[in-house]
Amino acid sequence: MQPLNHEIALKLREIATLLRTQRANPFRVNAYLHAAQTLDRLDENVEGLLEAKGIKGLVGLPAIGEGIARSIYEYVATGRMSRLESLHGEADPVALLRSIPTIGPQLAERIHDSLGIDSLESLENAFRDGRLDEIEGLGIKRQQAIEAWLQQHFDRQRRRPSKIPVSTAPPIELLLRVDREYREKARAGMLPKIAPKRFNPENRAWLSILHATYGGWHFTALFSNTARAHDLKRVFDWVVIYYYDDDHREGQHTIVTETRGELAGKRVVRGRENECRDYYATATATAS
Repeated sequence: MQPLNHEIALKLREIATLLRTQRANPFRVNAYLHAAQTLDRLDENVEGLLEAKGIKGLVGLPAIGEGIARSIYEYVATGRMSRLESLHGEADPVALLRSIPTIGPQLAERIHDSLGIDSLESLENAFRDGRLDEIEGLGIKRQQAIEAWLQQHFDRQRRRPSKIPVSTAPPIELLLRVDREYREKARAGMLPKIAPKRFNPENRAWLSILHATYGGWHFTALFSNTARAHDLKRVFDWVVIYYYDDDHREGQHTIVTETRGELAGKRVVRGRENECRDYYATATATAS
């Protein structure tokens, strides 16, 4: 048994245990258990396999789909597994952005707060559609340095990650439905709760978590347990929704109550404000 393979297999089994405890789909639970078993039985060191064949080499193994392969790659490359962190309520997108050279604490907060950037893939998408031009203090040279770092990071995967484009991501009305269901059930005490390690000195189980499946989309929703959310007292307003489809393409969005402009007071999907504006306009017209 390869030590690193077994170390990662333990992480995958931990994810399976959390999913079972949080009443997630049993098929998801079994997917992680079967992948862990594959790694434990693998004679080749997974790091060497990734170096030689990239993520395609992992996907070619029994019981390892693209989503789980991405988590394995992330752990080998960074020592982190963001999917596990999210299930523990520990994911911190601002800290992730700060790990990129030339992005300091204040700039990381502006990028996250202004654009709802929660992952390296969504940061790359923001480069592609020009949204980073809106960020104060992010000039051309710094953008080029960040883009070069992202290019190098993704090139190490030997292929582009299968991120769901916004055009084919879950529609706004479905994301808002999950957001509404999560907040209503959390208020009613109908959801399992976890005890996040961050910002929880009493180790109290307070963070509600929802797993749901609608129309081929699989969702995990929970309040944003980040330093920024705590500082702004928005923990119970900001909802982070992780999702993936039946092809194991994945993504995430943060949904907030808008405080400015024509959408003030409405629930808005960060990074998709224009779609939200169209959605509410259509809803108003239909109601009239």
